[in-house]
Amino acid sequence: MMAERTVDSLLWSEMSSPLGRLLLVAGSDGLRRILLPDPGGPVGPEACWHRDDEQLAAARGQLEEYFAGARQRFDLPLAPRGTPFQLAVLNALAEIPFGVTRTYGEIARRLGQPTASRAVGAANGRNPLAIVLPCHRVIGSDGSLTGYAGGLAAKRWLLRHEGVAIPEGQPSLFG
Repeated sequence: MMAERTVDSLLWSEMSSPLGRLLLVAGSDGLRRILLPDPGGPVGPEACWHRDDEQLAAARGQLEEYFAGARQRFDLPLAPRGTPFQLAVLNALAEIPFGVTRTYGEIARRLGQPTASRAVGAANGRNPLAIVLPCHRVIGSDGSLTGYAGGLAAKRWLLRHEGVAIPEGQPSLFG
């Protein structure tokens, strides 16, 4: 007899932010995704997700506090998915303090893989929990802003919000 398989139901909620509308997604194990506004068009929930504003109220509240300048660290159950390397990169992102930037190379060295800066960049680009796991705090080795899922304007806004000086007209490979 085959064991019955249960599918983890995903819950979603949305909120307004200075970056635009954010879509929050959680499973029974915690927050799984924060979808930023897509410069290419609107992002919506998948048909199999269930709206539950109450279950995601704490995540919305902490993000609102962050945007209001009243929160620098998040205290939420997180449940990102990824390979062991991607999860190691996400853990490294969680250690970057508010208002501080790191380079892809610095993160690679902290992971004991000094030649893996491109792999760190790829894992950073797949971060499902933007803002809470602050991939916006990762910059190029020359100080340039590199790609960001919500667009470079959002990355600039987040860094400036945290007090990081960003020169106007900042060059970027992905700008």
